[in-house]
Amino acid sequence: MEQITEVAFQIILYAGNGKSSAMEAIQEAKAANFEEADRLIIEAGEELGKAHKYQTQLLQQEASGEKSPVNVMLIHSQDHLMTSMTVRDLAVEIIEIYRTRQ
Repeated sequence: MEQITEVAFQIILYAGNGKSSAMEAIQEAKAANFEEADRLIIEAGEELGKAHKYQTQLLQQEASGEKSPVNVMLIHSQDHLMTSMTVRDLAVEIIEIYRTRQ
């Protein structure tokens, strides 16, 4: 159970970092700082990739027959990751809107 909670915290950490970078990227695009916005979107993707790596570990363990106890922290981490991925995807679109209006 302790390992699952630690993995959940890692997912939350990296997903939160990714979401923050994506939100910062939108603000940079709003200020027409597209180079910085692009850098932050890349950073967001890297952070979300780290979170996804932890999620994949859990999925692989489950697929190999190793059952993981489900707790609220794990559910929260999955929700946080999926929301953060959506924010990043939307940030890419918002940045492109700002870019085309310049």
